[in-house]
Amino acid sequence: MPRAPSPSAPHRRERRKEARPGELLEAALDLFVEKGFAATRVEEVAARAGVSKGTLFLYFQSKEELFKAVVRENLSRQVSAGAAEVAAYKGSTGDLLTHLMQQWWARFGATKASGISKLIMSEATNFPEIAQFYQQEVVEPGTRLIRGVLRRGIDRGEFRELDMPHAVFAVLAPLLWLVMWKHSMAPCCEVTHRIDPEKFIAQHAELMVRGLHKEKQS
Repeated sequence: MPRAPSPSAPHRRERRKEARPGELLEAALDLFVEKGFAATRVEEVAARAGVSKGTLFLYFQSKEELFKAVVRENLSRQVSAGAAEVAAYKGSTGDLLTHLMQQWWARFGATKASGISKLIMSEATNFPEIAQFYQQEVVEPGTRLIRGVLRRGIDRGEFRELDMPHAVFAVLAPLLWLVMWKHSMAPCCEVTHRIDPEKFIAQHAELMVRGLHKEKQS
């Protein structure tokens, strides 16, 4: 007699089906970072995830939608996590700003998802739609987050008054440079010219906080 199917088989298939979006996003992130947006083909993403091209399109209607999902999964969530930390933080604003920079590296800069920043910088003019999406989904929330932290410091009397738009960029620009370096020059530089990201961020945070502090009135 034929062997009856294992009672657990449907459950395994269901778990496999539930895992597919995550597997596709993981494969897409790998390929987007390795090859860029233009050179990545959906067939490659599907093959790396171990599914058919048709299966990929059950979850994502196009390569653009797949890319947007990768950004939401790996970058937008980090911005949201940062906002939650800011809202709950009880310490000084200088310590908060330093903490956010350190967490930014741990959760994003040190991961392969940081390669998305280089992709956007490289391909924005050729794909303005995804650049605009990235601007709305990541850049604008991120700048609002930093602006809110700086405003917190000013309102609490810890930071001096600032040219806010440029102060925000002054905080963010070295962090962006760090991931650009990681995904361009770092792999081919001599060991003596490599940068320790944690030390770089610690130095940047110290310089920023010292410069932001309001001088006490004598």
